[in-house]
Amino acid sequence: MRQPAKAQGLPARRSPRPPYRIAVVCLGNICRSPMAEVVLAARLERAGLGGEVEVVSAGTGDWHMGQPMDRRAAALLTAHGYDGSRHRAQQFATAWFEDCDLILAMDAANRSDIAALLPESADGSRVRMFREFDPRAADDDRDVPDPFYGEDDGFDTVLAMVERTAAALVTALEREVAGA
Repeated sequence: MRQPAKAQGLPARRSPRPPYRIAVVCLGNICRSPMAEVVLAARLERAGLGGEVEVVSAGTGDWHMGQPMDRRAAALLTAHGYDGSRHRAQQFATAWFEDCDLILAMDAANRSDIAALLPESADGSRVRMFREFDPRAADDDRDVPDPFYGEDDGFDTVLAMVERTAAALVTALEREVAGA
């Protein structure tokens, strides 16, 4: 039987002033990371942390820059009461290591791509897997699967993971950021 993963605490704020800045990163920034950005931002707003925490997303690749979210991801978010209409894909840049308190990779390949950009001066402990905060994830199951080339039900699976993980992140942020 697999043991659930144990989430580590959140990295401390880079600055004593808000906001605590979180970046969610996937491959193209049109499916997983924008879904996570939209859901997490909505949950933070509902928890009263909208002014304390800022969420952004990006892709490690540049081929979708400026494009809206994948239509299937956007439709699913809309069906669940979220608004992803303002999203435009952007690429992760090395400046984000200085700007973000926490960088969450959606899968191991994304984490590897991010780590390859890590300057010597940057704090690598701020780069984590998104599902480190998922109460159902096991240590050997941290990836959010990429639904882009699959059927629509892959987006449902991703949204369930994202909502579960976002709920756990909001709880951690309520304790560690709001209480700081």
